[in-house]
Amino acid sequence: MSGAMATYRVLTLDGGGAKGFYTLGVLREMEGLVGTRLHEKFDLIFGTSTGAIIAAMLALGHSVDEIHELYKKHVISVMALKAPAEKSTRLKALADEVFGEKKFEEVKTGIGIVATKWHNDRPMVFKASKEQAHGQLGTFKPGFGCTIADAVQASCSAYPFFAKKMVSTHLGDFELVDGGYCANNPTLYALADVIGPLGQERANIRVVSVGVGEYPAPKPRLFSKMWWAGFLQSVTLLQKTLEINTQSMDQLRAILFRDVQTIRINEAYTQPEMATDLFEHDETKLNVLFIRGRESYGKVEQQLKSFLL
Repeated sequence: MSGAMATYRVLTLDGGGAKGFYTLGVLREMEGLVGTRLHEKFDLIFGTSTGAIIAAMLALGHSVDEIHELYKKHVISVMALKAPAEKSTRLKALADEVFGEKKFEEVKTGIGIVATKWHNDRPMVFKASKEQAHGQLGTFKPGFGCTIADAVQASCSAYPFFAKKMVSTHLGDFELVDGGYCANNPTLYALADVIGPLGQERANIRVVSVGVGEYPAPKPRLFSKMWWAGFLQSVTLLQKTLEINTQSMDQLRAILFRDVQTIRINEAYTQPEMATDLFEHDETKLNVLFIRGRESYGKVEQQLKSFLL
């Protein structure tokens, strides 16, 4: 970690299901730019939903290529399932395989994983460092005492398409759902930590905020069954909710933290062939998203050099 440096670097990663392939395209080029794994360059990495998977793996020291291979191998198969119970079972198996019993004490840089408490609609942010706590310092435990696998699965549990996730912590048991319901773009939460308990000066902060891109919604096929048309409509509503959350968070960030230097990477694609949603499982289309992410990086490369080199 590079907390002693004058410049404090923050990476935030949006939620968006399988569209995280776009995020990985951006990050692949960014890792190439800095010539090292990203946990060595960023002091704090926040992630929501698919961004939580990527954030946790980066913070544990994985390369972007390793994460990309994981996505190609597993995420596509998870998104192809229909029943919520099946999706959640496969997601748990994936989280257990990737993270095992690792705890938040094992991360190599600062981290924030965003989930939502089902019973009171409030955020629950899993952190590794006591320095990020806004209160209750005497009883702080990294990640509330739970495993990274449980926290990541909770952050990805987009109810009702996934089952709710029960997580046991040192504070008790919590029923959690996708972090996107409270902060699909987690940049504000990260800045609250950095400027609040971490006490960084605004002039020293550099934020790189990476989305999943914006795309037209898929059209139902004419021969689709009624239940499939209804499912697609529900997915569209969920995605619209998450996109509204994402955009409103970014507008608030621009107003409240306009003096904090931030690069936001999240291009919009209007071509009909780019139509997709968070449950996309067409490998060819997801590879296109990965390529689009790499291209989006190219448009801000010079700015990123000033932030990261």
